Amino acid sequence: MDRSAVILAGGFSSRFGQDKGLIELAGKPLVRYALETVDKIVEEKIVVVSSREQADNYMKTVGSSVRVFVDDGRVQTPLVGALTGFREAKGKYTLLLPCDTPFMSKEILSLLFEICIGKNAVIPRWPNGYIEPLQAVYCTKPALDAAEKALADASFNMRSLVDRLRGVRYVSTMVLQQLDPELRTFFNVNTPLDLKKAEFMLKHKKR
Repeated sequence: MDRSAVILAGGFSSRFGQDKGLIELAGKPLVRYALETVDKIVEEKIVVVSSREQADNYMKTVGSSVRVFVDDGRVQTPLVGALTGFREAKGKYTLLLPCDTPFMSKEILSLLFEICIGKNAVIPRWPNGYIEPLQAVYCTKPALDAAEKALADASFNMRSLVDRLRGVRYVSTMVLQQLDPELRTFFNVNTPLDLKKAEFMLKHKKR
């Protein structure tokens, strides 16, 4: 198997009072937007959550073709979810995604896979140096090793994983704007106001 997608859905949103990935946008849970975007891009889809209760809820939502795993719960951080995903992924390359970005670009995600060949990761980077490690492609085995080393060193953020990888290719968001001019691919739903913005964007997109 060549390509896997891991969607991190372990976070609980205090602003919404429920799992972020299960919040509905236009009648569809946010996690479904991510799953549908990677359809036909990857051969395997994985959702990582942080409790058995979450796993039960997601399994009712995502369908039988998606595998759901519970992270080991050491700490509440995307890095732990990423490690679980890398451990379970069967693909040589793994696309790591959040569950709350409903407008991800299929074209951008496909490009990240294409330019990851021969590299240990391809990560979008903004002009100010900020990176998007949760919308990036990783060579699965080296990324798993780097995640394990980061956690062993009590480093719990995604940057600590990236810093332990050699052969990382950064792709400028200015380049990605050729495929997604407004960079909606990085728009995430963190608050009720963001959800309203997403609803507006969705209606505008359909026109």
